[in-house]
Amino acid sequence: MCPHCRAFITTSDKVCPYCDTPVGPTAKERLGGADILGGLIPSAQFVTVLLLTMNIGMYLVTMFASAKVGESNALIRYGAALPEGVFGGQWWRIITAGFLHGGLMHIGFNMWALMDVGRHAEETYGAKRMAVIYILSTMGGFALSMVRGTQLTVGASAGLFGLIGAMIAIGVIHRNSSQAAAIKAFYIRWAIYGLLWGLLPMFHVDNAAHLGGMATGFVVAWAAGTPREFDVTRERIWSILAGLSAALTAYAFFRLFLWLQSIASV
Repeated sequence: MCPHCRAFITTSDKVCPYCDTPVGPTAKERLGGADILGGLIPSAQFVTVLLLTMNIGMYLVTMFASAKVGESNALIRYGAALPEGVFGGQWWRIITAGFLHGGLMHIGFNMWALMDVGRHAEETYGAKRMAVIYILSTMGGFALSMVRGTQLTVGASAGLFGLIGAMIAIGVIHRNSSQAAAIKAFYIRWAIYGLLWGLLPMFHVDNAAHLGGMATGFVVAWAAGTPREFDVTRERIWSILAGLSAALTAYAFFRLFLWLQSIASV
């Protein structure tokens, strides 16, 4: 995307064909990143890598805990979302649940998808907007799931569907662009495939969290727009919102820690 006129351009363009503005190196070129295993595992950027690290770290914690107390108890202990907990005052579970997974296949699929969708969303919206979209989508997805009455739900897919919703919003933000329309169509297919996968009973997928996350991501992305290099005030606002999102996530895990301390002393 051209940093000046915001038109969609190709990665090989060094000068924007629409406004003749020189285009700098891509984030991937600046960071020296490359696809892993010939593109089988997509490359990722800073916020995406941070989210991957947090998810994998929490998975290892719950995996070791599962050996002692069982998988369900370990997930509840480390922040799974369940109505009696969330509506009983443990609101932080709608955040912490987004960093937990119930098995190797669960986390493997979600992390692969996060490396792909997360990279695209971060390149399109920038790190600040992408972080806000992801955290709010996680909260929105699990909030809808709790209202629906879903028991013991976890997973990064609420946030992932939020990023999918954000990429669909590109087609609304830039409705006159054929490239934006192609991006929207591509991610609508992602959403359809994901929701259809969730209808298969053997996988116990929480489609309420998916729908809630996707709707939240779409709305936040539509309101956010894409980064404007020369709109300093707007970018400062999104810097503040990103900081608040990070602080809220940290506070949710702090509340989880305090709760773990309280049940350990009983």
